[in-house]
Amino acid sequence: MQDASGDMGREMGQKPASEPHRAGAEAPLDRPLVDAEVHVESFRQAREARRLELVEDYVELIADLIGDGGEARQVDIAARLGVAQPTVAKMLKRLAEDGLVQQRPYRGVFLTAAGQALAEQSRERHRIVERFLRAVGVSAETARRDAEGIEHHVSAETLEAFRRFADAKL
Repeated sequence: MQDASGDMGREMGQKPASEPHRAGAEAPLDRPLVDAEVHVESFRQAREARRLELVEDYVELIADLIGDGGEARQVDIAARLGVAQPTVAKMLKRLAEDGLVQQRPYRGVFLTAAGQALAEQSRERHRIVERFLRAVGVSAETARRDAEGIEHHVSAETLEAFRRFADAKL
């Protein structure tokens, strides 16, 4: 809402957008700021999870495509991920360098033993998170979609707690 001066939200005690925000000025932290080393480790873990997320998504999709049709083609991977084929080609090169896939001319992409193991691990993490979300009342479709992002960002300890909870509830 605008007040008589044209500022949005002034009558509700809010500062106009032109006033600078001071961190913590309105709402002090309900807990002390964690030690810098703890912060560093938390952010390092988050960055590593984001890096691995893409790798895991690719190997899991490749495993699914192979399971469904016997092979995974670059064009199919691009279509399923909603990205351009050159993006897929670049990632497949990286996965091959990491020893997770083998590319065969005119045949498509195949997982190595390490790639297959990573795909199975990722799929199991997804199943656990999805079961947990269903156990706390999330709809099946939403749980499936949300698990796709969450599975990559939970620790082994949290994942085990999710599994125990879901096992007890379902």
